[in-house]
Amino acid sequence: MATNPTYTISDLAREFDLTTRAIRFYEDMGLLQPLREGPGGRNRVYSARDRTRLKLTLRAKRLGLSLTEAKDIIDMYDSPRDTGPQLRKFLAVLADHRRQLEEQMADLVANLDEVKVHEKEARALLTRIDRKSA
Repeated sequence: MATNPTYTISDLAREFDLTTRAIRFYEDMGLLQPLREGPGGRNRVYSARDRTRLKLTLRAKRLGLSLTEAKDIIDMYDSPRDTGPQLRKFLAVLADHRRQLEEQMADLVANLDEVKVHEKEARALLTRIDRKSA
């Protein structure tokens, strides 16, 4: 009979290039639920499920989702395997996030355009000053 793999906090920190503090934070947020072993339950034992949840959390973070959004979506996968509601929720979260990114991008483009105008004006003034002093 095969046993399910388990991981220490150090194992996961090394694998995902995280600090143990970050992993404990994800645990505090309810994203991970390790078993406690040893004296006073000091040793955390993470399951394959915890490892998968951590991987999904980091993927959601890369997408720019909040940890609350990530948790909501990941928690849905622990519920009965009806993927319709899960996918609808995921699509809604992604659509909202895409809208936010597009707004940020429009703001950045406007900001860049303004910087270009000021650069052009400053160069023109500098050219006039250089001509006068020549």
